[in-house]
Amino acid sequence: MTNPAPVSRAMDTAAPPAISARGLVKRFGGFTAVDGVDLHIEQGEVVAFLGPNGAGKTTTIDLLLGLSQPDQGSVELFGETPRAAIGRGLVSAVMQTGGLLNDVTVRDTLRMTASLFAHSTSVDSALQRAGISEIADRKVGKCSGGQQQRLRFAMALLSDPGLIVLDEPTTGMDVEGRHSFWQAIHTDAQRGRTVVFATHYLEEADRYANRIILIRKGQIVADGTTAEIKAMASGRTIEAELPGADRASLAALPGIDSVEVQGNRVIIRAADSDIVARHLLTQTEARDVTITSQNLEQAFLALTGDEQQEA
Repeated sequence: MTNPAPVSRAMDTAAPPAISARGLVKRFGGFTAVDGVDLHIEQGEVVAFLGPNGAGKTTTIDLLLGLSQPDQGSVELFGETPRAAIGRGLVSAVMQTGGLLNDVTVRDTLRMTASLFAHSTSVDSALQRAGISEIADRKVGKCSGGQQQRLRFAMALLSDPGLIVLDEPTTGMDVEGRHSFWQAIHTDAQRGRTVVFATHYLEEADRYANRIILIRKGQIVADGTTAEIKAMASGRTIEAELPGADRASLAALPGIDSVEVQGNRVIIRAADSDIVARHLLTQTEARDVTITSQNLEQAFLALTGDEQQEA
């Protein structure tokens, strides 16, 4: 996703970062849900939070939005407290559920929300940017789950915020609804808005984020671009056509994790793909050699583990 020059009124190149968090700690009784999180997100970034269930994603978002107070540490949004930044309309959030009246139309829902702000964009503009102009006169209770989430997105756009935070925004949507929702988010993010979202759909992070933060047991265990995250999970897969492959000699090469032979095809997983490729190309009759890195799912499992935590 590209990030053109900022256009939102909250986007000033001389301004502080969209999010600056230091040493965040949040405990619930004897359980530590967030354990020393430091976070720095510049304006214009699109950042995905990933982690196993209960890793601390939602609790971290609550701390960033001021919905919960940290036991230790501090948060600033655009150089202000969360409450002050939200009060100025610099920050909006799209949560999983709640906040809608079923007997009110989509347009009237937006009108009521707009009346809460001293300055707001037009209702028609929010409808268009969220991709729901055609259902403006429909009652909210008659809208699908995906349409209701896009309505929440439209509500979030009304204050023209510099930062939008989304917590598992497409949970329960079908494939078409998720695609439509993210198209709306993607189009708006290209205007230079900062977007931070938590999701358990890895393909959403892979496709729409330009930065991924992995959280495990309340701590950040990886932070980087999709390519960097994939590279952090050690190991690559080398495949080649090699009739009569000597499995034992290949397994004896340095850094080999596994060797699998399927007919004339050999599949090798290794920490150092260069050594394996060099050996195959110079010491054997191998051909059609290919090297692939871990995909995001493999990297996710390798970096976060598979524990299902209780937070």
